[in-house]
Amino acid sequence: MKTHNAIRWIAGLALAVGLGGAAQAIEVGGLKFDDTVKVAGKELKVNGAGVRTRIVIKVYALVLYLPEKKDTPAGVLDSPGPRRFSLGLLREVTGEELGQAFLTGITANTDKAERSKFVNQLAQFGEAFVNIPQAKKGDVINVDWVPDTGTVMTFNGKPIGEPLKDIAFYNAVLKIWLGDKPVDSSLKPALLGKG
Repeated sequence: MKTHNAIRWIAGLALAVGLGGAAQAIEVGGLKFDDTVKVAGKELKVNGAGVRTRIVIKVYALVLYLPEKKDTPAGVLDSPGPRRFSLGLLREVTGEELGQAFLTGITANTDKAERSKFVNQLAQFGEAFVNIPQAKKGDVINVDWVPDTGTVMTFNGKPIGEPLKDIAFYNAVLKIWLGDKPVDSSLKPALLGKG
């Protein structure tokens, strides 16, 4: 009888450990993010993560997911297949403020010729944020690159905006943090797994 109970206890422990392994998380800026995610049926792993700080205020936590590790901006931007970045808010902001911050970051890290190629996508991207009236601490925006579909965004798991087709646009968004003039110089190495 004792052996039977021991076997059940070990089986229960194995199940608990197994389930715990499936739900691994990392903590960034006090928010929890999955250490792996599925995008377009492919498993992506955390490439890097960090916190965007403005002066002394923590604004958001950011996690970059890729199919395989990349430690240079070019490596990330040339990465084939699906990608994701998750942005978890660390303070309250309006959707308009978020959209404006994204557009400012894109403008700082792309030239006019580059932006002219996806001007419609820029407008659609900004519009998607206007539909978020108020974002609270802990809210999460996922921005995925899905091959053959485009840039797909969700706010707390709900789709926002329409898919944006051009990979160059997705890369322009990533350049907010990985470009020559990153919005936060400490976030760039963190997203490349060097932080």
